[in-house]
Amino acid sequence: MKLGYKKIVVKVGSNVITQADGTLDEFRIQHLVTQLAEIKRQDIEVTLVSSGAVASGKGLMRMSDKVETVKARQMLAAVGQVKLINTYSEYLEDHSMMCAQVLVTKEDFRDRIHYLNMKNCMQTLLHNDIIPVVNENDVVSVTELMFTDNDELAGLIASMLNADALIILSNVNGIYNGDPKAEGSKVIEQISSSAANLASFIQTGKSQFGRGGMITKSTMAQKVARLGIAVHIANGKIDNVLTSLLNKEVKHTLFIPEKIKSGKKKWIAHSETAATGIVRLNDGARSVLTSGKATSLLPVGIIEVKTDFLKGDIIKIIGEDHQTIGLGIAQYGSDKARERMGLKNQKALVHYDYFYSAI
Repeated sequence: MKLGYKKIVVKVGSNVITQADGTLDEFRIQHLVTQLAEIKRQDIEVTLVSSGAVASGKGLMRMSDKVETVKARQMLAAVGQVKLINTYSEYLEDHSMMCAQVLVTKEDFRDRIHYLNMKNCMQTLLHNDIIPVVNENDVVSVTELMFTDNDELAGLIASMLNADALIILSNVNGIYNGDPKAEGSKVIEQISSSAANLASFIQTGKSQFGRGGMITKSTMAQKVARLGIAVHIANGKIDNVLTSLLNKEVKHTLFIPEKIKSGKKKWIAHSETAATGIVRLNDGARSVLTSGKATSLLPVGIIEVKTDFLKGDIIKIIGEDHQTIGLGIAQYGSDKARERMGLKNQKALVHYDYFYSAI
């Protein structure tokens, strides 16, 4: 029995499509493209988020792996991205299919207008049977504007496109209940979006050519699953892993999705870095807001407006312990919020439809 997905995002890591010396593993890319083509022939929309530009550049220029300055990364990405996208394009042509290059930065997701423009462009590509190949634009990104890794980017893309599932291909079979190399460690086949303490047994190492590791993968996967999108983590080095996964034939980790959230909430969920204001709630308001019921943020539960914001801004909502409760869009500015703080029978600062719970 197949998984009934109609729209998927596939993320492939540098450790899957590069060889030990940093050059692209063209055999693995060709095999990946063959799977993507087969999936598309089943009338499933596919978007690919592909790492590998910097690693590809290192392979072409034979530079030391220790070169990690921003300028060096920009140069390697500029050189390597050409090789990477051309490789995908050539192999897709063998299947009479086209791809399009989409390079983005974190800034593109902070502004709602830019976000919707990007979404419309990618949907147009998909509707014309073109596979978007998305990567971070390392040429213009600097350290503070970089994604944690392409797993974070893939989560943003999956949320933006309202995908049914996000499939993350790494070089291990999924999330293990211990060190993957230790005897007796097993793949956790299903994880709920609310599961806690995953970091206690996830290894903190990362690949030679990538920036991320399993902790960032699991954190991002739980966030995306809470938005109603299934997240699969599987081994991209296994032959036919994508088609086998969609046919339920390969052991891997699935993060079980919750109820589907609205498009606006999906954008808000990934907009923490764009938040301008911070408001602090008492424990009672926190309990009500995170109860799972359709509840708005009322001024009566606010005990502090920590930073200024305007109507329409994204604000961060924290508890008495200063831990993040969620994010929301303010219905009025910080001046009015301070005037109404602690008062009953006041207009909600954040309506439920524009609130995302991070708990």
